[in-house]
Amino acid sequence: MSRQSQITRQCADAVLMVRPAAFGPNPQTAASNRFQVAGARADVALRAREEFDGAVDALRAAGVTVQVADDTPEPPKPDACFPNNWVSFHGDGTAVLYPMLAENRRAERRSELLEALPRAGFELRRVVDLSGWEARDEYLEGTGSLVLDRVQRVAYACPSPRTTAAALDDFAAQLGYRVVRFDARGPGGRPVYHTNVLLALGERYAVLCGDSLPDGEERRRVEREIADGGRELVTISVAQMHGFAGNLLGLQARDGRPLVAMSTTAWGCLEPAQRRALERHGEVVTAAIPTIERHGGGSLRCMLAELFLPRRPGLARC
Repeated sequence: MSRQSQITRQCADAVLMVRPAAFGPNPQTAASNRFQVAGARADVALRAREEFDGAVDALRAAGVTVQVADDTPEPPKPDACFPNNWVSFHGDGTAVLYPMLAENRRAERRSELLEALPRAGFELRRVVDLSGWEARDEYLEGTGSLVLDRVQRVAYACPSPRTTAAALDDFAAQLGYRVVRFDARGPGGRPVYHTNVLLALGERYAVLCGDSLPDGEERRRVEREIADGGRELVTISVAQMHGFAGNLLGLQARDGRPLVAMSTTAWGCLEPAQRRALERHGEVVTAAIPTIERHGGGSLRCMLAELFLPRRPGLARC
């Protein structure tokens, strides 16, 4: 595959996933993540690992290359299975490291995970480290905060305690993206904590919870941006957003088949017409991860760090 095709693809055929060692509710993230439920059974970490392994199996069976890394038990990192918040990978060989709001999440940024990628055949050419913004109370939690149109180089982002202006502008300047900002609110008028729970961009479709955008003109502006990108818009309700129906990811099998990856919870809360719309754009791949969703406050998309890095010939397909 040429370098240019790597750069201009919207959907990856490889992902990095981190198998959790100490999964559980995170009290440091609970205030901003209304999707997370406090309190857990004693076996929650074991159940999360079982769900993780099932998700890996489902993706591999669909033809996605999955690079699995193991979390370390110390220090405990309850959200380690959500690597897309601390790193993103790009087709020119760039990895971006992000500033995280919760102090106990910052330990998820492990250099050995990046160092393992060249050994697996991926080309890592530079690292853009934005984590220094944490010292200024500025945050940007990867492709949780950002929903990227990688072809048009547009970054969609809704401000929240985890997505702040200076860090967002720095990303845009260093990676060459234009930012589309919009306000998004959940129940009680609280900011939606991550953009990727209300918006997903596939190659030719977008899923949007428009009802979470309180400003009508701003909603229309976002919808125009999506239309200008040549995408069919699939709208979901606030209730469906809270069922993780917006937290899905367009992927590609190694043979080029388009895929739509989401949890069984998310798929189950969609109406038949919404399902048919997604099925027009790819084979739907689902994974049952109710423990991770309930106690981690994130769904399948959050577990996937897309690997757009160029690859050397002979990469092992796993």
